[in-house]
Amino acid sequence: MRKICTYMACLLAAMVLAACDGSVYYDESRSVDEHGWSPQDSVCFDVEVDDTAHLFNFFVEVRNSVTYPYSNTFLFINTTFPDGSVAHDTLECPLADPEGRWLGKHTGRYVDARYRLRGGSARFPMTGRYHFAIANGMRDSAISGLKDIGLRVEYSRTKQQ
Repeated sequence: MRKICTYMACLLAAMVLAACDGSVYYDESRSVDEHGWSPQDSVCFDVEVDDTAHLFNFFVEVRNSVTYPYSNTFLFINTTFPDGSVAHDTLECPLADPEGRWLGKHTGRYVDARYRLRGGSARFPMTGRYHFAIANGMRDSAISGLKDIGLRVEYSRTKQQ
């Protein structure tokens, strides 16, 4: 019996360690109003940066309901740098293929997908707090069917230059 308990404890520890991803620098999600996310209601993330040497990949994660009425969504992303300067980006997120099949990981009534920001890997140009504000960029005054918006920053596997 003791051998089985030890084996189970080791197996559980191995599973927990395998689930951890050492390449993640930042990963957070925020809920939006699934019944009507207004363009004025930005989802905000503050990332404290102390590493300007490594290259990073930036992703936006979208969770939508299978009742979402469109095949894509547009997001406006404003990044405020520690020195107060601001960068503006627009990201198109295709959520379904031309036949209407959802893209991404489909679990029950929700679909999770990840979209890469910028063309390639990039460095943070300075240390400090970066403020990312992500807003609904669709033409509707409010869109329904989106559940969560997330920001993920990963260490890049691209070689340093």
